[in-house]
Amino acid sequence: MQVFLLQLVTTLLLTIRDVLPIIALIVGFQIFVLRQPIPRLSRVVVGVVYVIVGLALFLVGLEMALFPLGKTMAAQLSNPEFLTGIPGAPPVADWTAYSWIYLFAAMVGFATTIAEPSLMAVAYKAHEVSAGTIDRFGLRISVAIGVALGIGIGAFRIVHGSPLYIYILIGYIIVLVQTIFAPKKIIALAYDSGGVTTSTVTVPIVAALGLGLSEAVPGRDPALDGFGLIAFASLFPIITVLGYAQHAGWRRRRLMKKVTREAVA
Repeated sequence: MQVFLLQLVTTLLLTIRDVLPIIALIVGFQIFVLRQPIPRLSRVVVGVVYVIVGLALFLVGLEMALFPLGKTMAAQLSNPEFLTGIPGAPPVADWTAYSWIYLFAAMVGFATTIAEPSLMAVAYKAHEVSAGTIDRFGLRISVAIGVALGIGIGAFRIVHGSPLYIYILIGYIIVLVQTIFAPKKIIALAYDSGGVTTSTVTVPIVAALGLGLSEAVPGRDPALDGFGLIAFASLFPIITVLGYAQHAGWRRRRLMKKVTREAVA
């Protein structure tokens, strides 16, 4: 208990240190540049306290639960005895034996993205400014599927040992082609969707998974192979959101053609 309290207090002080420059910048602009009093000052102060305490608790939770959990799951799923069913089996280097890792990575990517607060905020605002034409849940599902695909392929890259730049290059070529043909109103939102996934919930778990997997797979170096999953989590949602918009546009055009044919008939 004492260790937990010490870690909590230390993290709280570090969080205050990190948040203070942001508060000073906002307050300074409000008072010295805009020359306006801070509206609803009491509510702002309470909100800042909530943010600091919430961030501190979140960071402590990461260190005590999510980081160890990600590494433990990666180690267990890549254990030679689990992969082969043979007690005392030597480490397995064949990438085809790690199917459970790919599935687990994809499921982790999907679940963490659905729970991502920043994605919820973007989906809410997109639904609001589009007058309801952009479905909030549909957008979140599209982004979550993209992250799941990205993290699954990223886990495969770690196990297989393929160069990271090949996947990134191919992915952005696909994005560029999709951008040409996608509806113009969805392009900016799709690009933003790739950024909001790399936030408070997704990044810690995915980073822990990548590091744990690179430590467990023989021949992999955590410093070289353990990172890069976040790049996949940022890239593939752009592809899926653009694809979702293109599919929705195709269905809309098909429905309009059907209605036109029925009206003519």
